[in-house]
Amino acid sequence: MRKIKEVLRLHFESGLGQRPIGRALGLSRTTVGDYLRRATAAGLSWPLPNSLSEQQIYHRLFPPSAMISATGRRVPDWAHIHTELKRDGVTLMLLREEYQSGSDQTYRYSHFCELYRQWAGKQRISMRQIHKAGEKLFVDYAGQSLPIVNPHTGEIHEAQIFVAVLGASNYTFAEATRSQSLSDWLGSHRRALEFFGGVPSIIVPDNLKRAVAKPCRYDPDLNPSYQDLAEHYGAAVIPARVRKPKDKAKAEAGVQVVERWILARLRNRTFFSLAEANAAIGELLQDLNNRPFKKLPGSRRQAFETLDRPALKPLPAQPYVFAQWKKARVNIDYHVEVDGHYYSVPYQLRGRQLDIRITAQCIECFDQRKRVASHLRSFRKGQHSTVAAHMPKAHRDYADWTPQRLIRWASATGPRTAAMTETILASRQHPQQAFRSAMGLIRLGKIYGPQRLEAACDLALEGKATSYKSVKSILSTGLDQQPREQNLPSAETIHHDNIRGGRYYH
Repeated sequence: MRKIKEVLRLHFESGLGQRPIGRALGLSRTTVGDYLRRATAAGLSWPLPNSLSEQQIYHRLFPPSAMISATGRRVPDWAHIHTELKRDGVTLMLLREEYQSGSDQTYRYSHFCELYRQWAGKQRISMRQIHKAGEKLFVDYAGQSLPIVNPHTGEIHEAQIFVAVLGASNYTFAEATRSQSLSDWLGSHRRALEFFGGVPSIIVPDNLKRAVAKPCRYDPDLNPSYQDLAEHYGAAVIPARVRKPKDKAKAEAGVQVVERWILARLRNRTFFSLAEANAAIGELLQDLNNRPFKKLPGSRRQAFETLDRPALKPLPAQPYVFAQWKKARVNIDYHVEVDGHYYSVPYQLRGRQLDIRITAQCIECFDQRKRVASHLRSFRKGQHSTVAAHMPKAHRDYADWTPQRLIRWASATGPRTAAMTETILASRQHPQQAFRSAMGLIRLGKIYGPQRLEAACDLALEGKATSYKSVKSILSTGLDQQPREQNLPSAETIHHDNIRGGRYYH
C-alpha cells in the first residue's frame, strides 16, 4: 500500500511519467500504469481522502473478482469463505447454503466443494490447512540469532529468538531471550500469552528437549515443567510429530517471516542488552502484524481482532511462576532432600518416590499427583524443615521437649528434682543428648509419684549420684523411704591382710 500511495503522489504532485516513477520505486512501467488506471477507475485522486482507511482504499483499487462466471453462475467469494471456515462450527455445507440463498444461478454442493479445493490449492502452502479461531498456537525458535554486545568487555552473546504464531490469524509474537533454557522457554510462553491477551486451546511445539522429555509418535512424554505451565493456563500441549513439518507449518512460516521482516532489518544495528533488542523487535513486530496480506483481505492484526481474540480463553488471575520438577525418595527420617536442605513429608510415605515441585519461594511434594507437603524454600544446606504434623506421635512428643521445658516440669515436682534435671542436662556436651535421661525422670514420677521422686533426687544429689540410673535404683530398692541415718551408714575402717591401705599409693 505504501508504494501505491507513492505512485499516486509522484504522478499527481510531481507530474512524473510512468517510466521515471518505475525507476524511482523499483517497479515496472506496466505496474505503475496499472496502479494509475485502477485509481482513475475507482475515482481516487491526490491527496487521498482522510476518511478512507488503507483497507478501504485497497478494496477500491482491487475489488473482488467478477461475481458472474462464464457459465452465468454467481462465483462465491472464496477468500471470504476461507476466512469463515476458521470460525467454530462453520462448515462448507453451511457456507454453500448461505451462498445459495436468494439466487437460483449457483453451484451444487459437490461442485462448490471442488471449486473451493481448487482455489485453496492455488494459494500458498500455509493456507491449505484450516485452523479454527483460537484453537492453536504454534511455537518455535528461529534458526538465526541476534548478537548482544557486553558494553564493559566487548564480549558478544548470541541471543535466541522465540516465535509464536496463532493458527487462524497468523498473528505473530517474537522476542529475544538469553538462551533456550527451560526457564527462558517457559518465560517466553508466559509473555506470548500476555501479548495475545488470552489462551488458545492447543499449543503446538517442536520436539525440542525443553518441551518433550521423551518423543513418541502416539504418546510423547512432556517435560513436567511444560506440563505444569499448560495446566496452569488450561491449554493442551500437542507436539508436532517427528519428521512431520506440516504439523508445524505455521511455526516454520512464522519463523521465516520474522527472520525476513525483523531480523534482516536489524542486521546492521548493535545492541548492548536484551531489553534494547526486544524494544526494537517490538516496534518491527507491530509493523509486521499491521502489514496487509498479499492474497487475502486485511492484515494479521485485523484477522486477530476478528477471529482469534474473541475465541481465546481468558488468562488466569495469576501469571505462571516458573517451577522445576525432580523425583526424590523419602528417607527413613521422613524427609526429602532438595539442594542440600531436608524437607519433611508425612511419615507414612517413607520409602516412597515423590514428585517435587521447586520454585524460588516454595517446595511442594506430590504423591501420585496429590500434594502431600508444602514448605517455604530454604537454602541452608544440611538443615531440616520439619512440620510437627508429619511426625509420628512418639516423635512429636519428644520434639516438644526442650531443656527449659524439662526444668520447668521438674520445678513443679520439687526443687531437688529440678536440680537433678539441670545437673543431668549439664553433664552432656549437648543438652539434647541428656533428653532421654531427663524424660526418664518424668516416667519415674508417673510410676512412683512426685513425693518419692523428690526424695530420691534429694538422696542422689547428697550422695553425688547424679544419673537416671541412680535415682531409679533408689526408688526400686525403696531407699528413699528408709530413715536417713540408715540410708547413709558411717564409714568404718576395716583391717585385713589383703587391703593395702592409703599409704600404699604414696
